[in-house]
Amino acid sequence: MLPSIWRKRGSLLAPSLDDFIERFFYGWPRFEEETELSWMPRMDIHEADKGFLLDIEVPGIDKKDIKIGVKNDVLTISGERKEDKKVEKSECCRHERHYGKFERSFTLPENIDAENISADNKNGVLTIMLPKTEKEIAKGKEIVIK
Repeated sequence: MLPSIWRKRGSLLAPSLDDFIERFFYGWPRFEEETELSWMPRMDIHEADKGFLLDIEVPGIDKKDIKIGVKNDVLTISGERKEDKKVEKSECCRHERHYGKFERSFTLPENIDAENISADNKNGVLTIMLPKTEKEIAKGKEIVIK
C-alpha cells in the first residue's frame, strides 16, 4: 500500500508524484486490502478555448456505477468495475483486466464554471466537459511582437 502522502492527486494540469508512480507501475498488482481502491482508469485531458475536456476509459462500467462531483474546487470521479463470473469452476490462466473501485480527484483551476460541468458516456469513454467562465473566455490574450 502506498504511503498516504503519495495518494494525494495532482491538480488538473499538474500531475503529482503519485500520478508518475502509478503510470510507471500500471499493470502490476497492488498489494492492498480489498477495501482499498485497486486501479485507476486511463485519462486524456485537452484544453480548448471554451474549456477542458476529460476523456476517461471506462469500458464495461455502467453509467449508474460512476459518480462525478465537485466539492471545494475538487473534481472527483469514482466508480466500480464489477467482475463478471461467466465461467464457473475454472481457474484463470491469465488475468489482465482490472476490477474493483476507483477514484480520481483533481483540483480545478479558478477559471472553471463548476455550475455548468457536463458528462457523457459513449462506447466505453466517459467525457467530462469543464467549461471556462465567460470572463475567462472573453478575456483573450494579446501577443506582443518582439
